[in-house]
Amino acid sequence: MSIDPVLARIDSQLPAALERLMELLRIPSISTDPAFKPDCARAADWLVEDLQSLGLKASARPTPGHPMVVAHGGPEGAPHLLFYGHYDVQPVDPLDLWDRDPFDPEIQDTPRGRVIRARGASDDKGQLMTFVEALRAWVAEHGSLPCKLTIFFEGEEESGSPSLIPFMKEHAEELKADIALICDTGLFADTVPAIVTQLRGLLGEELTITAASKDLHSGMYGGAAMNPIRVLTRILAALHDDEGRITVPGFYDGVPEIGDNLKKSWQALGFDEKKFLGEVGLSELAGEKGRMALEQLWSRPTCEINGIKGGYTGDGFKTVLPSKASAKVSFRLVGEQDPVALRESFRAMVRSMLPPDCEVEFHGHGTSPAGHMDTAHPAFETARQALTEEYGVDAAYVGCGGSIPIAGYFKSILGMDAMLIGFGKDDDQIHSPNEKYDVESFHKGTRSWARILAALAKS
Repeated sequence: MSIDPVLARIDSQLPAALERLMELLRIPSISTDPAFKPDCARAADWLVEDLQSLGLKASARPTPGHPMVVAHGGPEGAPHLLFYGHYDVQPVDPLDLWDRDPFDPEIQDTPRGRVIRARGASDDKGQLMTFVEALRAWVAEHGSLPCKLTIFFEGEEESGSPSLIPFMKEHAEELKADIALICDTGLFADTVPAIVTQLRGLLGEELTITAASKDLHSGMYGGAAMNPIRVLTRILAALHDDEGRITVPGFYDGVPEIGDNLKKSWQALGFDEKKFLGEVGLSELAGEKGRMALEQLWSRPTCEINGIKGGYTGDGFKTVLPSKASAKVSFRLVGEQDPVALRESFRAMVRSMLPPDCEVEFHGHGTSPAGHMDTAHPAFETARQALTEEYGVDAAYVGCGGSIPIAGYFKSILGMDAMLIGFGKDDDQIHSPNEKYDVESFHKGTRSWARILAALAKS
């Protein structure tokens, strides 16, 4: 089956494809807020109906949370692909920072080109629909799908995916395929496509230190009573040494060094760390000394303090010794680091630093190990060549500083590798007000999936 008429149809039908995306973007499928539960169900039903129109057997599957959308189609005996995306979106707060209603999508002309402005435009409805639109063009031109396909759309990705693992385990045989495709990442640069081959894992911890039984007047108790903010800040300051290394005992167990070939390929990408930092008003790398920026972002673990609370933080001044002080700390993990073991090591380190009269309470915020994709799988090079053909520049194998646990679950639960291919850009403002997705990203993303499907169908 020829790819040329499929690409021509994608080009000619772009306005209609954009209008379909607009329909999906109008549904406020915010998964974290129970008030939007009916809207999440409505988004799932919208996708089911759209997939059924392409000849797939699609249904919305109930879970204790929001529905999973599962669809099957394509010829038996052909390569079997699973495509994953998520239809839920982040909350829109603070609403007053949006230039328009976040669920009233609009195509806008900007100095850098046309963009689709709406919550979910980039994360992940716009990305998800690039694949659906590629399928639509295939069916319209050839009357059938190029591969055997399983579609798997989640409705809880932005709220921690509480139903995902139980659902995948219960339906493992139905979901298994030769390889999984995930569209929830971005381009390496505005014109350089990429396949993500490694993802950092995540460990989230919240600690609260309590000293006195109530807040105290600093004039009456200052100097004599222990201040939990003082204890907390001493602990937080001790998490890194002067070289930027993390001091939690055993933290670097299972952290690999990247190979010379991979390091050279990353160096060849020409990443401008000065520009990268300069765009946010910074100038110097703050991670482990002696590591280039892409190593720090993609292949090295981190410890970051995400929030501190204690005492009086309102306007004016209040001379108080607070009873409690708390902090949120996140760890990005790589290699074979064990998030459960690191949680226990971190907590033991904190307890060892507590002075008399202080207690600590911990609250965990989830764990996920790092993900590694085996690029020896022939599908990776096939897809990379297809992306290269579409963009006219060599597609890159890259790492990702973020955490996308679904890729690891495909491996650990379903026993299959995953390819992460996305078309977002760094300035898409995902999770922030005024989120956008470039029309070019949507268009070329759709064309890219059509090429990838054609290439994988022949492999």
